[in-house]
Amino acid sequence: MKKPSGIYESWDIVVVPFPFTEKLGEKRRPALVISQRLFNKNGHAVLAMITTRSHIPWPGDTFIQTGTSTGLPSACLVRLKLFTLDNRLILKKIGTLSLSDRQKVAASFYRYLPFEKEAMYPPP
Repeated sequence: MKKPSGIYESWDIVVVPFPFTEKLGEKRRPALVISQRLFNKNGHAVLAMITTRSHIPWPGDTFIQTGTSTGLPSACLVRLKLFTLDNRLILKKIGTLSLSDRQKVAASFYRYLPFEKEAMYPPP
């Protein structure tokens, strides 16, 4: 039986299975939902990798706050490593990015990707 598909919101922090690039297997890792509900309700979500500070820096790395709202146990950053995943593979939601961190991540996207600010922050 297939797992029911959840519908996630932009800026949700979720846990997903990440495959290893250098060996077989996978590890559960946090990821940031960046696509909007309009896209996500069709069964997939666009995500950005969340990792710890200990890795070699990439362009666009954005440090984020930890705490109860994020569900992250230690200092992390959002990495500009994007992927699309079937919602049924998302294991669970653990938190949501704060407004200040959303603004920092969005600023990084604007700098490195050809997005318009209005697309990331539609009027209420």
